[in-house]
Amino acid sequence: MRVLHTSDWHLGQRLVNLERTEEHQHFLDWLLQTIENEQVEVLLMAGDVFDTGAPSNTALKQYYNFLTKVCATCCRHIIFTGGNHDSVSTLNAPKELLECFNIKVIGGATTDPLDELIELRNKQGELELVVCAVPFLRDRDIRLSVPGESYEEREQRLKQGISAHYAAFVPHVQQYKQQRIPVVAMGHLFAAGGSASDSEKEIHVGNLGQIGADQFPKEFDYVALGHLHRPQKVNNTNHIRYSGSPIPLSFSEVTDKKVVFILDFEAGKLTDLRELEIPVCRKLVRFKGALEKVKQQLAVYDNSSYTLPAWAELQVELDVPLPDLNQQLEEVLQLKKDELHLLIHRPPIIKAARQSLEQQVQQEVDLHTLAEKDVFLKRCEIAFPESDHTELITTFSELLELMRQEVES
Repeated sequence: MRVLHTSDWHLGQRLVNLERTEEHQHFLDWLLQTIENEQVEVLLMAGDVFDTGAPSNTALKQYYNFLTKVCATCCRHIIFTGGNHDSVSTLNAPKELLECFNIKVIGGATTDPLDELIELRNKQGELELVVCAVPFLRDRDIRLSVPGESYEEREQRLKQGISAHYAAFVPHVQQYKQQRIPVVAMGHLFAAGGSASDSEKEIHVGNLGQIGADQFPKEFDYVALGHLHRPQKVNNTNHIRYSGSPIPLSFSEVTDKKVVFILDFEAGKLTDLRELEIPVCRKLVRFKGALEKVKQQLAVYDNSSYTLPAWAELQVELDVPLPDLNQQLEEVLQLKKDELHLLIHRPPIIKAARQSLEQQVQQEVDLHTLAEKDVFLKRCEIAFPESDHTELITTFSELLELMRQEVES
């Protein structure tokens, strides 16, 4: 049986308020063609289908159009799990209808882990693969609040809860292992040792809830993970992987290669694992350095390999402030207007050791580029410059997560 592992589509995502619809559609069209070319029989999507719990009509239309088209391909089994960005109710709403088309959706955890255990059979009714389709596990799914518990106690409780959720499958999958039926697990979490980018919103409060590769039961022949946007192994373990996002979701991902994984199972084992690189239709590019260097890079930038204009982040380093800086850059950018759009123009870095108050104010970061936690941290640094802000940030992150869960529920 051939399986394709993908995750973190984030349909409806915006970058500095610009939609990514064209880029997402480019990926979805490529994915449909890849499924046919590779004769994929099982599609696993490990969470964060949408970028928000209340996706736009455009994002919903993309999702349902894809499901309609994928049902007409050779792919016989389609499994979607919810991520921390997804609304459980939004994903689960058409669940019974989608099951008529062999599309399984597990929007959120239930009290019975067997609700997440899915048997995949061939056209003759023979069992070929078992999937433990675990969605993003929210605090309420895996632990009860304990008054007065410390940060370390909360962390340990979360880790135990996540590990216990996966361990609960072991007694049920033993029979499949004895029959030499491969077992695949899915998950949407932050595994210890993973490399994150700027676009992942923290889940389980920073480092809370991180579990290592050794905490996934050995009965799993492959673990298909979502949440981290860079494709990677977990603790260098070959069969536990993040597929990453299909398009770069922030400028911190400009050098990342975007992929999906193709898995082949034969005789009850994972026999082959390949990565397929996803073609990019829009390039995100960073320009940073001395003014003349940046102007030269802008002037020679070649976007001919991409169908959509590039989006750029720019920051210039200066010895002293230049009153005509924006004019100089605009003159160069105007020559590249069909190839390159400036999306983020960060305040210049002034090398001079002393700066006036006015110059410092000019270097304040644009709020559009900051996450909620970054704004809160800056406020803490101003109000309590000599203090350790770890506990405050942790509490603030917990409040953000609780608010997000309230909105989604």
